[in-house]
Amino acid sequence: MAAVDDFDEVLEPYHLALGEIIKGNPEGYKKLYSHRDDVTLANPFGPPARGWDEVDQTLERAASHYRDGELTGFDNVSKYVSAELAYLVEMERFEAKVGPREDPVPVGLWVTSIFRPEDGTWKVVHRHAEPITTPQPAESVIQS
Repeated sequence: MAAVDDFDEVLEPYHLALGEIIKGNPEGYKKLYSHRDDVTLANPFGPPARGWDEVDQTLERAASHYRDGELTGFDNVSKYVSAELAYLVEMERFEAKVGPREDPVPVGLWVTSIFRPEDGTWKVVHRHAEPITTPQPAESVIQS
């Protein structure tokens, strides 16, 4: 079983997987994700995905929006690890060509990731990434 002390060993591959997806390659995340039916993924491109098949498709779609990306940093806000579960809250920063843009732009995402031990290693079971990185007015939550 994956040990609490082993959790930090998954962080480098997890961060490197972001480095790959912003170049258009989702395979790194696919290797780190659980392939069980209870996994979830919510990213800025929506809608949320549930179950491995939907998560797999959502990772493919997300990767298709990025090209020529470069990681610029990770700001850890919180990390908790127990024998059954671990979570990570951080700001991910990178530059990439996004959508049809031909110039790289800076991107910042607040990300909450949840991991659990499976077959002796930590696997991602949930990832929520959103681009809201600055304070917003209360009215910003109103949908018209």
